[in-house]
Amino acid sequence: QVELVESGGGLVQPGASLRLSCAASGSIGMIDAWGWYRQAPGNQRELVAKFTSAASTSYTESAKGRFTISRDDAKSTLYLQMNALKPEDTAVYYCNIVVRRRLFGSAIDYWGKGTLVTVSS
Repeated sequence: QVELVESGGGLVQPGASLRLSCAASGSIGMIDAWGWYRQAPGNQRELVAKFTSAASTSYTESAKGRFTISRDDAKSTLYLQMNALKPEDTAVYYCNIVVRRRLFGSAIDYWGKGTLVTVSS
C-alpha cells in the first residue's frame, strides 16, 4: 500500500502564500493520477489540482493563476504552491494518489489525512 502524509497548512491572512507538501511512501508502482483536493465544512470534497500524467496537469477554475502543482520524483513528494490566498480557500487539503502495481492491474486510490489551511484576517 501507499502512505501519504501532508504538511504545510496553517493560519494565514488573505493575500498570503503557503506551500503544501505530500510525501509518499510504500509500494507506489505506476501513477495514474496524483493531486490535491480540499473540503470545507458543509461542502463536498473538490479537486484543486492534479497530475494526470507526467506532463499533464488539471486545475479547478478558482485555483488557476494562483496555485501551482509540482512534484519531486527523487523525494517522492508532491507540492502545491498557493499564492494570493482568499478566505474561500479555507479547507482541509487532502493529497490523493491513484496507482497500479502492474500495467493491466487494478487502479487503487489512497488518501492522506489532510492538512488544514485557514485564511482569515
